[in-house]
Amino acid sequence: MVIVEVSLLSGFVLAPRSRILLERRTIVKKIEVKTDVVYIYLEKLNDESQTFILQLEQVIQMKNLKPASIKVYDYYQPGGLQIPSYSGVGR
Repeated sequence: MVIVEVSLLSGFVLAPRSRILLERRTIVKKIEVKTDVVYIYLEKLNDESQTFILQLEQVIQMKNLKPASIKVYDYYQPGGLQIPSYSGVGR
């Protein structure tokens, strides 16, 4: 099992519709939404490219947003998967 860990920008939450759309994907096994992080559990990864679109809703107006990060790792061996992490600030 593979986990995609998405840190949310301050003042944002995952839109309910976005969660529903993610859960419909066959590769997605489970989704956990915490206060500032979304965990997407995937059945497995292969050589096929995957794109995930998360729609966020701003609930608090924030200034000077800091970059959010995305990490991808193996559930059973978190240090073993060699996939780079990404960070960025929303548009």
